[in-house]
Amino acid sequence: MSMTASSPMPARAISVAAGSAGGGGGVLDHPDVFANRHNGPSAADVAAMLEVLGFASLDAMTEAVVPDSIRSETPLEVGRAMSEVEALAKLRGYAETNQVWRSCIGMGYHGTVTPAVILRNVLENPGWYTQYTPYQAEISQGRLEALLNFQTMVCDLTGFELANASLLDEATAAAEAMGMCLAKGGGAKKGRTRFVVASDCHPQTVAVLQTRAEPIGVTVDVVDVDAIEFGDDGCGVLALYPARVGLVRDFRGLIGEAHEAGAMVVVAADLLALTLLVPPGELGADVAIGSAQRLGVPMGAGGPHAAYFATHTKHARGVPGRIIGVSRDAHGNRALRMAIQTREQHIKRERATSNICTAQALLAIMASMYGVYHGPTGLKRIAERVRAMTLVLRKAIVDAGHEVLTDGEVFDTLRVRPAAADVLSKATLAKINLREFGDGTLGVTLDETVDRAALAEIAACFGVGGGAGHLDADAVLGEVDVAIADGLGRESAFMEHPVFNSHHSETEMLRYMMTLQQRDLSLAHAMIPLGSCTMKLNATSEMLPVTWPEFANIHPFAPADQQRGYAAMYEDLERWLADITGFAAVSLQPNAGSQGEYTGLLAIRAYHADRGEAGRDVCLIPTSAHGTNPASAVMAGMRVVGVACDDAGNIDVDDLRAKAERHSGELAALMVTYPSTHGVFERPIKEICALIHEHGGQVYMDGANLNAQVGLCRPGELGADVCHLNLHKTFCIPHGGGGPGMGPIGVAAHLAPFVPGHPVMRPHNASDRAIGAVAAAPYGSPSILPISWMYIAMMGTEGLTRATQIAILNANYMAKRLDGAYDVLYRGPAGHVAHEFIVDCRPFQKVGVTIDDIAKRLMDFGFHGPTMSWPVTGTLMIEPTESEPKAELDRFCEAMVQIRAEIDAVAAGEIAADESPLHFAPHTVEAVSGSEWDRAYTREQAAFALGWVREHKFWPSVGRIDNPFGDRNLVCTCPPMEALVEGE
Repeated sequence: MSMTASSPMPARAISVAAGSAGGGGGVLDHPDVFANRHNGPSAADVAAMLEVLGFASLDAMTEAVVPDSIRSETPLEVGRAMSEVEALAKLRGYAETNQVWRSCIGMGYHGTVTPAVILRNVLENPGWYTQYTPYQAEISQGRLEALLNFQTMVCDLTGFELANASLLDEATAAAEAMGMCLAKGGGAKKGRTRFVVASDCHPQTVAVLQTRAEPIGVTVDVVDVDAIEFGDDGCGVLALYPARVGLVRDFRGLIGEAHEAGAMVVVAADLLALTLLVPPGELGADVAIGSAQRLGVPMGAGGPHAAYFATHTKHARGVPGRIIGVSRDAHGNRALRMAIQTREQHIKRERATSNICTAQALLAIMASMYGVYHGPTGLKRIAERVRAMTLVLRKAIVDAGHEVLTDGEVFDTLRVRPAAADVLSKATLAKINLREFGDGTLGVTLDETVDRAALAEIAACFGVGGGAGHLDADAVLGEVDVAIADGLGRESAFMEHPVFNSHHSETEMLRYMMTLQQRDLSLAHAMIPLGSCTMKLNATSEMLPVTWPEFANIHPFAPADQQRGYAAMYEDLERWLADITGFAAVSLQPNAGSQGEYTGLLAIRAYHADRGEAGRDVCLIPTSAHGTNPASAVMAGMRVVGVACDDAGNIDVDDLRAKAERHSGELAALMVTYPSTHGVFERPIKEICALIHEHGGQVYMDGANLNAQVGLCRPGELGADVCHLNLHKTFCIPHGGGGPGMGPIGVAAHLAPFVPGHPVMRPHNASDRAIGAVAAAPYGSPSILPISWMYIAMMGTEGLTRATQIAILNANYMAKRLDGAYDVLYRGPAGHVAHEFIVDCRPFQKVGVTIDDIAKRLMDFGFHGPTMSWPVTGTLMIEPTESEPKAELDRFCEAMVQIRAEIDAVAAGEIAADESPLHFAPHTVEAVSGSEWDRAYTREQAAFALGWVREHKFWPSVGRIDNPFGDRNLVCTCPPMEALVEGE
């Protein structure tokens, strides 16, 4: 590659020619270079933007923006970029080495049928999967309604009044429930630090509980459910309903004993089974948790799946994650929003009880649509069929001479002691996976994918019908009592709201989903310039493999020889990510960025303990850090000590040095984001890392801003010891309206022995010193990893590097265009920013204009607002990413300049702040087209202040939402409008 003569790069810099992204040029090379499609600006755009900034080339710009001292001396070793066709073919080859057997393993993962209308129009639809978390509620009403439906369905099925809008997986949901029990019981202050777990809970859940409990001083007692005893030290108990071996127990007695002893009761319940069984709320439990996976979400080797968390309304402020509530807009109309957000770790920081940031919104939406599609009658019918199949199989197996240990009330699972030794070999020949308990007994779990033929095949493994698959299921059913035992059968109604009883034809379902989709702004509409969130292109070719059956229909605990394609993909990703970050090893298990933070800190904690320095527990965190940072540190058993930032937004090195010296003997770690949360490359980062190491600490680098580093510098070379990677940011997994995400960690060689293990299927790089599991599945959420694999494979070494340069170019171009209209708060020494920048809106408060006004007014131009009031109150942080073309950047800048003109009109006294378009934004079509208009500005200025808005107008479906009203009148299930009015 040639470099521009007028501005040569140092030898250590990585140069990519301005007109290419690598992989093209030769006549034999594939002409369609993916990087040229991923990066928004054309070669002409790049040249024009560089001219505005005064640079002759991208390399010259990189030299000016990225400090020479941090740039890598060696290029990436990802290799040549593949074309889309090549990458899909190679990944297809991997997929074909996976073997999709019928899974009867159970353990919280079940085969399911995703209705095609939901598969195509939600999971495979960028109008749903490219949305951001619905913080800007006025342009998020569609997914908010879908998530409210999810909450309503969960509340109805579990028998509680309150549910959240999903968590990461069942195991971590159980850990969140344990945290609530600890907080409600008084914790260490009252000596209630024992959490009891019934021994027939899933092993992955027990493991995650143990991992989460140890750093915070909680003891997890795993006890046979019939032998549980309560003292005055218990904060809670977890029971599984139905149990791991299939038995359905009546927990009323256990719940009564727990409450008498002052402990809370958490029931992990199967949502499908709850259509037939008495719900946990009616049994007297305090919390219900579990997975919504079997409601239409593929197994995907373990995820992503939406977990649920339901409880009583009195515990609302202790519920982790997001709660969708009903409020009203400025016109008095019903409007949805995320409720009581003061619970969030971004606000509570080290006082937070949870570090949850990313949830599994897209998967919760799928599950909610599954509930809407089938309705209560359809769900109950599916459950009845699964139970009937299980009862038929039990009778057939017993009649064939086998001992069934699950001889009480069951739903979908049996535990069998086979009379014959060849059951497993027959199952293998039939390509059926049974569960092996290790004591000679086998588990069989059925699901909605099992029909008469499949049931006969399963029964044949046990010699039923002479082993030939001849089972007359209907005849056997006639000999079985399908009635549920007294006291365990559900009598209460559920899902009576019209939304679950109105859309059962595909026509109705399609129109309902499209109606909701049209209420939401996504990347399919416009740029979402959220600083620190990196809302870049999620290319179609990256998304295609997610729903390939070979990836979607694998059980996480299927034998390793059935997951060879997944293993090959893991190996590639771990190698690539290690190269990109400069680390020795990568763990793919953390299934969210917040979980990556937590896991990295646990690895550091384990490292110190392994060296006999378990007393190191101080974590230094700059005041500008993400709210998840201090929350994660506390969860990892560390004490948070804040470090000041200087006026330029950088870490105050003198303050850092003083605090490192003060806590030298107890220093565990520094958490640092790079580039900084203020959008600049801090020059002394290597000095900072060396300072921490001098005092015996480790450096955790938050990977939220890795999009400004890839191909230019490496965290490991800067001095970091561990870094989490947001695959849902830098590596193209879409945000899905608030999840899924993936947060794997890269670690230096000395931390490699401490990456997470797993009790059921040990990750290939887990050592004997591995920390415990941090997610339910060994590799987190494997079914979305093909997205990042495709991105890296198609970008290659040069494409990845160029993407970073374009991201930096786009940010600096926007900062330059907005200069004058707005003050950019922080810049590097040469006046440049990294891949994002902060504009100061605090002066506008003097004339009555807030950042809320600006963000809502941007909706009238068809844009999502930037990140608000973080890391500095009263500011907006803007990140364009590399995927946005110059035309889109210009449109956004024009909208911001127009908004500044409207602010100036207020400041000049031409219009009062409370009469301006800023105050009344966003403007709905109803407001603009109404018969009356009494505003001090025209309808055209309200809706079409700039001419190009007419070409692709996005209309917010509600006006500005009344947040305080929603918090005062918390409604988290689907109410009729009359109920909202009565609540007022």
